[in-house]
Amino acid sequence: MKTIVNKILVTLSLLLVFSCQEEDNVFGDLSAPTNLTVQATVVGASTVNPNGDGSGVVNFVATATNAISYKYVFSDGTTANAPSGQLQKRFTQPGTNEYTITVTASGKGGVSTTTTLTLQVRSDFTDAEAVQFLTGGSQKSWYWSASEPGHLGVGPNSTDATQNYYPHWYQAAPWEKAGSPDSSCLYENVLHFSLVGGQLKFLLDNGGSTFFNKDFNSVVGATSSSDGCYSYDTSGLKTVTLSPSESLVVGNNIPNQTRGTMLNISDGGFMGYYIGQSSYEIMSITNNRMVVRAVMGGNPALAWYHTFTTIQPVQDPITDYTNLVWSDEFNTDGAPDTVKWGYDIGAGGWGNGEAQYYTNSSNNVIVQGGSLKITAKAQNLSGSNYTSARLKSENKFEFKYGKVEVRAKLPVGGGTWPAIWMLGENYATNTWPACGEIDIMEHKGNEPNKIHGSLHYPGNFGGNANTNTTMITGASTQFHVYKAVWSPNSIKIYVDNVLFHTVANSGSLPFNANFFLILNVAMGGNFGGTIDPAFSQSAMEVDYVRVYQ
Repeated sequence: MKTIVNKILVTLSLLLVFSCQEEDNVFGDLSAPTNLTVQATVVGASTVNPNGDGSGVVNFVATATNAISYKYVFSDGTTANAPSGQLQKRFTQPGTNEYTITVTASGKGGVSTTTTLTLQVRSDFTDAEAVQFLTGGSQKSWYWSASEPGHLGVGPNSTDATQNYYPHWYQAAPWEKAGSPDSSCLYENVLHFSLVGGQLKFLLDNGGSTFFNKDFNSVVGATSSSDGCYSYDTSGLKTVTLSPSESLVVGNNIPNQTRGTMLNISDGGFMGYYIGQSSYEIMSITNNRMVVRAVMGGNPALAWYHTFTTIQPVQDPITDYTNLVWSDEFNTDGAPDTVKWGYDIGAGGWGNGEAQYYTNSSNNVIVQGGSLKITAKAQNLSGSNYTSARLKSENKFEFKYGKVEVRAKLPVGGGTWPAIWMLGENYATNTWPACGEIDIMEHKGNEPNKIHGSLHYPGNFGGNANTNTTMITGASTQFHVYKAVWSPNSIKIYVDNVLFHTVANSGSLPFNANFFLILNVAMGGNFGGTIDPAFSQSAMEVDYVRVYQ
């Protein structure tokens, strides 16, 4: 027996020696890479422009003996892996700046060699306005605009100018992801943008769980074939650089096209929904609303759209109002009912540089054939080149909270600016925008079929209103129902019962007092834009106005 055991031990020893020899053959030379060199070419560098052409682009080529991969670490806070050693980097800090670049060549077994170089690079790209919007000058938090339709959506990354700016294939309904534990984590995201020493930074607070696209579930070891929420660590301050967009959208001269700025997050950072992408194209941005677009990692045919807001949406109980308390069906021909409507008369631009003179003449306002017709005309009156009308329920009907429905067909023509809106009744003593304004519908004849819904209040008014838009068909050839549902918790704006804008209401906002209704057609001005020289006349036709509480 002892002899047998000895033979077994000898055999095992031989096997171990053979195995070690095999391992040596597999790994080969485990010494650190040698002869590491890095060539850096600043694009556009010349005798006249030694620091480049202002694009900020530098091409790097690293080589080393026995290296199998390379890593670049830049002093602007970004890093990049380059298995081949070749890398193109865009430096985006405005002006001419010196950067330190550390390059590490890794060999077999994890051994490495490092070298460092410095470069001076000029970048002419800047988007200071976007940085101001993102950070407010110091730090600002952003949330998924969960109450908006299409706050998450996907469409083709295409050169087709009718498709490439909009999530045609899928748009999330308001609060769609809130109903399931597999997706509700998305709305827990808080995106923090800040300025630290003049450098834009980003921190994603995901509440401990991230909503993953199904194609990237393997990142967390999941095998599900559906999108889902998984525990994932997003801690750590990321560096953000801005660069010119190279999107397919740029230059197509289409509505809602890109701002032309890319937002690039270092170290694999992302904006809440994991799609294997760290670069986002800013489509639009204001002080309180941002839409970005990102090409899906590994699938350049897909473009995802995200909408964020600085006012955290609150999912309030469904509020509807069904008791009809006031209406005008416009069934009696002649002048509008004086019990229900008064007028604003005159010109002066109305605070917006408008070109019309408002009258109460039947040439501009009349009930006829079951509709109210407010007609804007190319007509000289008291120094104005156009006339129109503006009706209001001030001092006749004012209310707080409810549902407003107006069925209307809009005028046609460049420069026309029809509006269905409400104004705080205390505007005389609580000067606009403190009194508040709710624009249920605004339309530009220069942008047919694009409907605007907006709220104006302190901090958000004029060109910085809390606003959104939606596209419809036949705005000037068909009647559509424009609706607002106004409650203590929210103001929701619809077209044909499709919600397209929601704003959370609170005691700090002016939308908790009486308002009155206004119907008008303006011409030109800050919003209406250039008036078509061939314009003669066109009307907004209103089938009914109904208020429910």
